Amino acid sequence: MGITKLHGLAILVTAGITGAIWYHHPFSSASDQESTFSSEEGILLKTDLNETSPMLPRRQDVLVLTPWLAPIVWEDTFNRDILNAQYTQKNLVTGVVTFAVKKYVQFIEGFMSSANKYFLAGHQVNFYLFTDNPEQISHLQMAPENHLFVIPVRNYSQWQDISMSRMDIISRYIQSQFQYEVDYLYSIDIDVQLFEHIGVEIIDALVGTISSWQYTAHRESKSYETRTESQAAIPKGEGDFYYTASFYGGSVAEVYKLTRACFKGIVKDRENGIEARWHDESHLNKYFLYHKPTRLLSPEYCWEEELSRPRTIQVKRMCSVRKDGKK
Repeated sequence: MGITKLHGLAILVTAGITGAIWYHHPFSSASDQESTFSSEEGILLKTDLNETSPMLPRRQDVLVLTPWLAPIVWEDTFNRDILNAQYTQKNLVTGVVTFAVKKYVQFIEGFMSSANKYFLAGHQVNFYLFTDNPEQISHLQMAPENHLFVIPVRNYSQWQDISMSRMDIISRYIQSQFQYEVDYLYSIDIDVQLFEHIGVEIIDALVGTISSWQYTAHRESKSYETRTESQAAIPKGEGDFYYTASFYGGSVAEVYKLTRACFKGIVKDRENGIEARWHDESHLNKYFLYHKPTRLLSPEYCWEEELSRPRTIQVKRMCSVRKDGKK
């Protein structure tokens, strides 16, 4: 009996999970990328150079490859020394966008000090801090290779409005500024702290982080928007992973497309008097369903502190900060 395409795919996936995985790392800078300019969007689109590096998964207790053959990054599934060497050769700059509005200014020092120490340590990182109280930000000592840019943003009456407006703000600044300054861009919530290194293993064209809620008995507490009248609605049975909006990113061009699409959905919902169940996170999950991430980060990369850690989570690289009172 001949091997069908489906059987062949099953064999390939099984081999990828149990044997060696070749992780695709599109480490490419603006200087060595083929570029085109889209007049419709007004953004420089960069075409990645294809490069691969061997990464041997020593984990058999977790899923390390998605059905669409994207790697899922866990502890002990990559060699950071090899990846650092490749990344350094490209002279890349990665950006981090975070928002500290209203009471969330209290988390700035904890986030910035830990990110300065653990996020892509030794590589150039631009931190873009949006806040409605720039005058309250004290001097933060940064590593020589890191730069902090404080950007004023308006004060919103409700935290939901801040959450829903982030996509618009990020896309507009990509168009006007970020595309000229960084090669990759990541959005991270301000109310988290890093406790272990987050390195260049996160770099890829489009990156999503699996929600830690998926690895607990309370996984139903975080679920897709199902109301069909919402632009964020995902048909029953069509979802795969649930992603957190606390940490996502990728190449500047891909993040621009993501944030633009999500904000368009948010605007449409507002016009129809609808608010998605988990706000921008619901729209993010809808986007990832039809635009598959090229790399997934395991819940190690953004763990909810209130949850009990299962045995599969060997390290908590970044965790949410416990908060008292309402947002």
